[in-house]
Amino acid sequence: MVVLQLRFLLVPFLTSVMGAAQYTMQDAALMNYIDQRFLSLEKRLEKCNQDILDYVEEFRDFSKMVLSRLAELRNYKAEVKTEVENLLTRIERAQRDIDYFGSVTDSKPCIEVHEDLVKQQLFEEAEEKKKLKLMLNASCDHMLAGIKSLKIVKKTGDKHGSWMKDPGKKHTKIYLLNGSVNNVILEFANILTFMESNHTLKAHRVTLPFPWEGTGHVIYQGLLFYHRYGSLNEIIKFNMQKRNITDQMLLPGAGRIPAYQLSPFTKIDLAIDEQRLWAIHAEPETGRNIVVTKINHITMAVEHTWDTPCNSENAEAAFMACNTLYVVYNFPSGGTSRIQCVYDVLDAVNTYEIPVLHFPKRQGSHSTIHYNPKEKQLFAWGDGSQIIYKLHTKQKV
Repeated sequence: MVVLQLRFLLVPFLTSVMGAAQYTMQDAALMNYIDQRFLSLEKRLEKCNQDILDYVEEFRDFSKMVLSRLAELRNYKAEVKTEVENLLTRIERAQRDIDYFGSVTDSKPCIEVHEDLVKQQLFEEAEEKKKLKLMLNASCDHMLAGIKSLKIVKKTGDKHGSWMKDPGKKHTKIYLLNGSVNNVILEFANILTFMESNHTLKAHRVTLPFPWEGTGHVIYQGLLFYHRYGSLNEIIKFNMQKRNITDQMLLPGAGRIPAYQLSPFTKIDLAIDEQRLWAIHAEPETGRNIVVTKINHITMAVEHTWDTPCNSENAEAAFMACNTLYVVYNFPSGGTSRIQCVYDVLDAVNTYEIPVLHFPKRQGSHSTIHYNPKEKQLFAWGDGSQIIYKLHTKQKV
């Protein structure tokens, strides 16, 4: 009887234990499944996070590239506009030529067509020269025949720099712009004050909002024109009296290579002569030959551009005088500077008959040479010395 009771009690117990064991195995399987799923999700989340990091890095690189390209596009905006305008002009001219050929009868000899086209071209060139002479005031009829003497006014400043006297009426001030990158101008009442030993104590310091680049800056009628440092081809017009920027422009084609091989810090060389403001620079498309651009100093607009035969190789400086470009050459190690390429924008000078002009009694190099049309002298900076060259001129032939 007792055995029978124990059997009845043991059966539910074993059933309960086996059921619990069954549930424990199911829970373990469930936990293993959940664990595997979490591992799979964690791997996916880790991959997703890495992909996001890669995408972010790629986006940053792409953003930098886009911003860089946009900056370049802004710099080339004026250049592209000019090239498009030139292209449209060429297309219009070609269309006129096509219309002309279409109007010619088959019976007319081909040689007559060519003659008419040549006449038309000569007529257009003559009209263009008339416009240029009117714009540039053809009464400027003298040319450089020699450099008579030099005077070393002072020796102060770095190896590279620029100094000048405003060629406008009733201007006696002297300006010293030391270095190829700077933003402080020293202004002197006159040349005697500049020549004094304690000249820096008597100078007014003018601080520019943006530094200049190179040594190709000029001052005319109280306005400073200079190439802004860090820009490709931006020219700034600064009022020296009011101490503020009055205008600026982008010079198409300039700023990519130095204007002169021996003065690599100057990309744009500005010049003043009897016809006011010019820009001198070089372009890769011209075989590194020098390009001359006439700029309206009031509107800061390009009036005309000339490709010259003067190469920038072994050139150290240049200046404009009476519509004529004079390029100064030297040796890479330094030596006697000489003018051996001359280009008159109005073809009023027979450049092949001009002898090589040497600068007198001096060995070294120039970082800048500027012509003063009021005093008919050259203001030069040579190895830290401020020099004045007196000129000998003659009538253009």
